Amino acid sequence: MRNCSRYIEKIVNLVYPRRCPVCDDIVPMGQGLACNECYRKIKYIKEPRCRKCGKQMQDENAMFCKDCEKRKHEYEYGFALYDYQSMKSSVYRFKYSKRSEYAKYYAKDMIENLAGEIERIGADALIPVPLHVSRKTRRGYNQAELLAKELSKLTGIPCYSKLVTRVRNTVPQKELNVQERQNNLKKAFLIHSDVVKLNKTIVVDDIYTTGSTIDAVARELRQHGVGKVYYLTLCIGEGM
Repeated sequence: MRNCSRYIEKIVNLVYPRRCPVCDDIVPMGQGLACNECYRKIKYIKEPRCRKCGKQMQDENAMFCKDCEKRKHEYEYGFALYDYQSMKSSVYRFKYSKRSEYAKYYAKDMIENLAGEIERIGADALIPVPLHVSRKTRRGYNQAELLAKELSKLTGIPCYSKLVTRVRNTVPQKELNVQERQNNLKKAFLIHSDVVKLNKTIVVDDIYTTGSTIDAVARELRQHGVGKVYYLTLCIGEGM
């Protein structure tokens, strides 16, 4: 059965060649989900990290980045996989250029680098940040949902992709400052079912900037009975 699956995968790759999520060139046969040489171009978030948002820190003696020292968050803490600058082009293609197949690579890379952190959380649900239906229709998929579903396959943690919906078609967060981001997301999300049975959830998204989106979803989950909310994202900026 395994040999049959590998044979089918080879056929699929011949007809629809897999593109490297880093450089977007066709991955040479036998090199997996990305080009071997591209692995060296990726900058991963490593210790020291902010104990709240997970940003890369320069000061090994500091517990929190400057942003988290000034601002209270609704989530417990979270982790990001990549430094934003090193993978921003990749994530842009993932979101806007129909590179949905990148999700499989991202999830595998996340597990290889953050498996211990994910296991220690002990989550009973993965919650992808939802897109408004109009934006999802235009894009063709929700990138956070694709990532969460791939992570679910690898971890066994159930993915609840319909638990939270986006009921307001908000302005893209990247166009706003911190205060505008917070106001933009007020009453943007809605919980559709009972979540009291969920004790620990992980909110999954692609990019963490100020944390406003994660906070908005976490606030909604906690108000509906979820005990603790954590987060995982692909990219994050550097902390101070």
